[in-house]
Amino acid sequence: MADEAKAKGNAAFSSGDFNTAIKHFTEAINLSPTNHVLYSNRSAAYASLLQYDAALSDAKKTVDLKPDWSKGYSRLGAAHLGLHQYQDAISAYKKGLEIDPNNEALKSGLADAQSAATASASASASASRSRAASSPSPFGDAFQGPEMWAKLTADPTTRVYLQQPDFVKAMQEIQRNPSKLNEYLKDQRVMQALGVLLNVKFKAHGAGDDMEVSEADSPPPPPPSQPAKEEVKKPEPEPEPEPMEITEEKEKKEKKEKALKEKEAGNAAYKKKDFETAIQHYTKAMELDDEDISFITNRAAVYLEIGKYEDCIKDCDKAVERGRELRSDFKMIARALTRKGTALVKMAKSSKDYEPAIETFQKALTEHRNPDTLKKLNDAEKAKKELEQQEYFDPKIADEEREKGNECFKQQKHPEAVKYYTESLRRNPNDPKAYSNRAACYTKLGALPEGLKDAEKCIELDPTFSKGYTRKGAIQFFMKEYDKALETYQEGLKHDPNNQELLDGVRRCVEQINKASRGDLSPEELKERQAKAMQDPEIQNILSDPVMRQVLIDFQENPKAAQEHTKNPMVMNKIQKLVTAGIVQIR
Repeated sequence: MADEAKAKGNAAFSSGDFNTAIKHFTEAINLSPTNHVLYSNRSAAYASLLQYDAALSDAKKTVDLKPDWSKGYSRLGAAHLGLHQYQDAISAYKKGLEIDPNNEALKSGLADAQSAATASASASASASRSRAASSPSPFGDAFQGPEMWAKLTADPTTRVYLQQPDFVKAMQEIQRNPSKLNEYLKDQRVMQALGVLLNVKFKAHGAGDDMEVSEADSPPPPPPSQPAKEEVKKPEPEPEPEPMEITEEKEKKEKKEKALKEKEAGNAAYKKKDFETAIQHYTKAMELDDEDISFITNRAAVYLEIGKYEDCIKDCDKAVERGRELRSDFKMIARALTRKGTALVKMAKSSKDYEPAIETFQKALTEHRNPDTLKKLNDAEKAKKELEQQEYFDPKIADEEREKGNECFKQQKHPEAVKYYTESLRRNPNDPKAYSNRAACYTKLGALPEGLKDAEKCIELDPTFSKGYTRKGAIQFFMKEYDKALETYQEGLKHDPNNQELLDGVRRCVEQINKASRGDLSPEELKERQAKAMQDPEIQNILSDPVMRQVLIDFQENPKAAQEHTKNPMVMNKIQKLVTAGIVQIR
């Protein structure tokens, strides 16, 4: 509704129907009392009707609602200028230029106000002399007082003439001595000014002149009783209507186009690694258009590239804040957050420094789940964990904790021992002894999978450490995986051939395997071993192999073929695994 009333007001303003425009703008203000543009438009309409007090009130309201909008100060300056408050007008235009230094309307308004102030001061000083002139002019009153300069400033045509020194000098001479008007009748600028002051229009000579004035040099103009012929036209509103939102939208569009060109120039400079130039272009684009946060994120990318991480973070924060105000695409906000997180990672020197980076990446993922951001998050979490381990690393304390664990193990306090061994490994994760000792504790506690994992880690850290093999073999033996335990003990003997624990382990495994081969297992033991074997992927693969299935059939039905199979080491190795598992029995 407010937009509709505003559009009607703009249309009425453009057609010169200022009273109707004020009516529609007032209606729009009632519907949207915080819209600064509406007060600005109504101020312009009041000014067009020379109702400068009302124009000033609306201009002040505009500035109060939107103090960072340069157009408001343009309205304020125009209202002060119409009220002959020249210094206030100058102040208003200067404030507007602080916000938008390149605004041509403000620059022009400031020049007009300064010219009017200067002319007003000169007019006041010569007022008495002009009234004492010996040869009165029928138009003398039109040139009297500061009102003359105000009218000339308010009119768009004569306003331009005030920038011309010879015109100002001529008008000052006429103001001091109106009879000198005859000397300037050939100057079309003076005639235009006379028309503005008398509220009439002059046409070119020979085209049906509205007013004829003698061009003789010496004779004075006709006395007041015989005025020159003039056709009084309908007074025109002063000042001429200012462009409304159509012009503002056009200016805004032009600025956006310029901003995009600056962005393109910045992108080109970035690709050439001319980062300082890229920053300049992106900054210029930001000044031209503050409604596109890509200019900010692009500059942040340059700062990130050249190592100015704090500047990058500031730009990213600004982009997020402005993006939320503008309801920008969530992908753009996510990009700004990701870029900030990357800068925080670059600055991280300790594990705690990674926490804000991780938090920022998580926020970015809530805006848009981007694979690149997810990877950066995972990398940051991994780096944080590694750094925590490095910061916690202390071999001396690790040895002390391991010794505490040994004391608890001797006292059969296995849970407490596990606690100390775990702390020892946190302090020094590369200690094979701590893994071996904790594996022994897990074995005592019946946590065989955990113990097996520690034993394998122990062997990985030190393949020559025989304790690792005895721990692993013992756990596999308890899990009744005798063939695997036998392989582990035999592997350990390669590094320590005389180790008694390993030799004893081999003997125990062979006994169990032979027991199955001889068929000495009880039905319950055989059933249990077969069930366990069937869960082994290796056994499953052997039984599902068509070749091995034929071999097993040959062993039962074709002794001659079976004799040939015994010559194949690979086949016999698989047969031995089946025998050990209790799947096959040899009689």
